[in-house]
Amino acid sequence: MPVTTAASSSLPSQTIELSPSYTLPLGLLVVAVPLLLFSPWLASVIAIFGLFLLFQAATIRLQFTPTALDVYRSDKMIRRFPYQEWQNWKIFWTPVPILFYFKEVNSIHFLPMLFDPKMLRTCLEERCPIRN
Repeated sequence: MPVTTAASSSLPSQTIELSPSYTLPLGLLVVAVPLLLFSPWLASVIAIFGLFLLFQAATIRLQFTPTALDVYRSDKMIRRFPYQEWQNWKIFWTPVPILFYFKEVNSIHFLPMLFDPKMLRTCLEERCPIRN
């Protein structure tokens, strides 16, 4: 099955791979710099977390298939989340999305926003509409 990028238009029957977004990790690194003047320890913790998220953004990929959300690290699939098991989802803090939450029948997941938030919302609305 061909994989399309987030920039192309899509149908729910296609597999869509979300483009990475480096906004959150780079934002944390920028915040850490002035914090060095006030709290070097806190600045170091935030910078290390920002570097960790930067690495994750470079290596983790989300693919929306017709039946599931697949999580890949490089070329290896590490987890599959079938839509039929999803109960709800939410993207936190709309002005600058920082966290993606979704609940399955038996588990809850939180993912930092390391991918294109607009395409993420589009794919979620198409493939996994919120059930009330």
